[in-house]
Amino acid sequence: MKKQTAFLLTILGMLAGFGCLAQKAETIKLDQTPGEFETTELTLKPGKYVFDVSNKGVDHAVGFVITPKGKTDQENHIKSSYLTKVIENGESAKSGEVSLEKGEYVYFCPLNPTPHYRLVVN
Repeated sequence: MKKQTAFLLTILGMLAGFGCLAQKAETIKLDQTPGEFETTELTLKPGKYVFDVSNKGVDHAVGFVITPKGKTDQENHIKSSYLTKVIENGESAKSGEVSLEKGEYVYFCPLNPTPHYRLVVN
């Protein structure tokens, strides 16, 4: 009986530990105004993120994407960073869950000519 109890406690402890290891994605809010994002640089820690983007006064649909620095072609887009829908003025949408490792990235609107903003993960 003692062995079974010890085994059960070990299994429960391991399961509880796995729950602690599962990292919840942090939400980063960004606003796009005509021609630019209000936040012009982000510094984050390695981890999981969801980007919540709002269209604040842009009179056409906007989007969002992250790419490794210097690799902004569509083939290098981090697809999970795309918004769930394009957003019209006054709307917002979230990206999928994005796992970012140490490095340099850029974020921008792939639908409109906005600058490429620096995103550093360290």
